[in-house]
Amino acid sequence: MLCAEDLRHSFGPVRALDGISFTLGEGQTLALFGPNGAGKTTLLKVLAGLIRPEGGRAEVTGGRRAVGWIGHQSYLYGHLTVRENLLFWAALYDVARPLSRARAAELLGRLGVADRADVPVRVLSRGLMQRVTIARALMHDPEVLLLDEPFTGLDLAAAAEFRALLAELAGKGRIVVLATHNVDEGVELATDVAFQARGRFVQLAPRGARGPGEIADAYRRAVTGG
Repeated sequence: MLCAEDLRHSFGPVRALDGISFTLGEGQTLALFGPNGAGKTTLLKVLAGLIRPEGGRAEVTGGRRAVGWIGHQSYLYGHLTVRENLLFWAALYDVARPLSRARAAELLGRLGVADRADVPVRVLSRGLMQRVTIARALMHDPEVLLLDEPFTGLDLAAAAEFRALLAELAGKGRIVVLATHNVDEGVELATDVAFQARGRFVQLAPRGARGPGEIADAYRRAVTGG
């Protein structure tokens, strides 16, 4: 379970989180929409344990080690090869070496970068690095995935494969929070949708309660403040 209760956080005079609360259980995917500066990245970082909120609480069953994080930084080491990066991160989560090597091979194959396994990360294109970043976040088979614009840099084939992978993980009971500007992409994956503006959830509802057109309209209202 992932639980946020009355989360509050500011950066100087800017209120990034202003009393956000929600709970997600097994297999739920929350698509989080909102304009730049709405506080979506701050919310995800608080949930991931990267920022301590000024108020409220965030809890993940299994603790922070149960979380997989994809943000605007890859957290990959450029001088290490793709495989070495994945094995390094697996070791941080105490994944046994034989299992981690098999897991790395599986993910790199699934994401179409198996042929780059022994290439230093620093020579990869933006799109290929994003594929490796996704593999890095999944190495320890996390129960909760926190994803901040994870499709950035992916071509159409890679994005389709990643969507399929996320759907499979949700089917296995994993919890996903996905911040994206792409309404169609988010709605396709989501069981629930939220619209964040000025640090607040101005809308939070199950996807089935509204059609894609209504979701898009609500997103536009959140962006414009109308």
